[in-house]
Amino acid sequence: MAQALLKQVTFDEFIAWYPENSEQHYELHDGVIVEVPKPTGKHSEIAGFIAGEFFLEIRRSQLPYFIPKECVVKSAQESSYEPDVIVLDKQGVENNEPRWGKESIITVGSSIPLVVELVSTNWSDDYALKLEDYEAMGISEYWIVDYLGLGGRRYIGNPKQPTLSIYQLLKGEYQLKQFRKNDRIQSSIFPQLSLTAQQVFSARQ
Repeated sequence: MAQALLKQVTFDEFIAWYPENSEQHYELHDGVIVEVPKPTGKHSEIAGFIAGEFFLEIRRSQLPYFIPKECVVKSAQESSYEPDVIVLDKQGVENNEPRWGKESIITVGSSIPLVVELVSTNWSDDYALKLEDYEAMGISEYWIVDYLGLGGRRYIGNPKQPTLSIYQLLKGEYQLKQFRKNDRIQSSIFPQLSLTAQQVFSARQ
């Protein structure tokens, strides 16, 4: 599980505190610094596969997006996340993100067409905390890739199984679609994407 390290700091204090060149990753959850689990090899493989498929769609359709190698997302709730995969809008970043150039920090939800979190042992953060914050920020689309079926039954059903949950913003609220096994993924940001849930879970075309 994620481990809390300190009590109540501001976002700027967190950024100033963050150890340089640290192998460990940290996030800020409602003002509390939390050490997040190191990703497994499979976790990293799937994240890389998703980013690669998004890049191909961006290039093929000449979309005005890019995928940064690293990115910190600041929510309005003194929280800070480093998503597994994030798609940014070039114009939105240029116009609305003064901290991007020096700090790779994103603060405006409209700069983020799509964000992806892969579920690990701290699954409740993805299904509750981050879901709420990403919705409040107005991020258009949020993927939760639960490739091991770790999430609670109220989120992925019973019996639990690998599930890809896509939350799409409609009139300020997320609407949920879920995909399993050979279901074809339906993305509003990448409508031409031709992938099944199982292809994502196995990181293979």
